[in-house]
Amino acid sequence: MNSTTRGFTIIEVLFAVVILSVGVLGMVGSAGLVSRMVGQGKRNTRAGVLAMQRMETLRQTALSVTPHCSTLAGGTATANSMTETWTVTGAGRSRRIRIIVLYRTTRGNLADTVNTVVVCS
Repeated sequence: MNSTTRGFTIIEVLFAVVILSVGVLGMVGSAGLVSRMVGQGKRNTRAGVLAMQRMETLRQTALSVTPHCSTLAGGTATANSMTETWTVTGAGRSRRIRIIVLYRTTRGNLADTVNTVVVCS
């Protein structure tokens, strides 16, 4: 072979293709994981927003009647494949509200919980 010939040997090309393939496969695997994590984040955000909306509705209800908090009660509602359950406990000048949002994932059911206290005076 002539010593002035330039280029890559077939072994060098095959080695480069193997290394490139390993890198691409790693990126594809990571993309699937990132996609699942983004989907889970969206579900968590929707559950949190739903719980906060329920809390604000209960707070408005508590303060819209006289005497304050006299109509607060627990309950259950289902919206967008998420189930909300809320309980109201306490008496006197404050009520403790607990909201649980249950939602389905590919790995089973998950729940997010929000606790707050509404001052009734």
